[in-house]
Amino acid sequence: MGVIRGPSLAPVAGSSATASTSKSAATSSAASTAQSTYNDAAYAYASLTFQEVLEDLSSRFIVNLPAEELSSIERICFQVEQAHWFYEDFLRPINPSLPSQGLRRFSGSLLQASAQTVPLIQQYTSGGALDAVFDDFMRYKTRVPVCGIVLLNTTWDKASCLLVKGWKSSSAWGFPKGKINQSESERDCAVREMLEETGFNCDELLPGNSAEYMELTMREQRIRLYIVPGIEEETRFETLTRKEISKIAWFKLSDLPTWKKQKEPAAGLGGKFYLISPFV
Repeated sequence: MGVIRGPSLAPVAGSSATASTSKSAATSSAASTAQSTYNDAAYAYASLTFQEVLEDLSSRFIVNLPAEELSSIERICFQVEQAHWFYEDFLRPINPSLPSQGLRRFSGSLLQASAQTVPLIQQYTSGGALDAVFDDFMRYKTRVPVCGIVLLNTTWDKASCLLVKGWKSSSAWGFPKGKINQSESERDCAVREMLEETGFNCDELLPGNSAEYMELTMREQRIRLYIVPGIEEETRFETLTRKEISKIAWFKLSDLPTWKKQKEPAAGLGGKFYLISPFV
């Protein structure tokens, strides 16, 4: 990718260099303020008990949602999942005394903490049905459409595509993709997931009405992958996520598995391929 050049910082004729100095000082001050705010927040969380953290997360992620969101237990559960990521990725490193919890156990804890304020949740906590709510949510998630992008290089005689590997050592390699958000188009979901997982913004490379995609349905879940060719392999990729993507790499199409021929990633890359052969 070419270097993006900004406007010149040379003083305009008749102006004073003091403006540049003031801007620099303001920027430094803003950065200092932001760091101070983060430090204050980190200090506050470092002294909270688990129950106090649950009450804070309940307020941040659930209680103050719009009324239409609070009328759907599925939408509430998506917020619980977001809160769980925030808890494990940000709060526990700040406060190591907080217990690590899987999504099921954490969901029960946070929903219990939110039940006093959200009438819909009370219906499930009073009947002891939180486990059933979690199981239904996990089944619901598997039916949410998934969108992503197959990024291709510029060399057709050595055609390659970009794959990402999950965070755990046992995670598989797959195309950048993820579940579509409410009211989000398939195309926008694909662009967002590519940006989040690889740091690459292909918004200008993928037309809003693009018909260049592959699509299939597996176990009631629709998967759509858009094709974006012509990307230089020297392009720098860096995930914007935390503890979700561990590696990003180019793979030759000839090295990928197909329905007729199964293959594994090269030694040293770890993991296996996931949902590759249906699209190759």
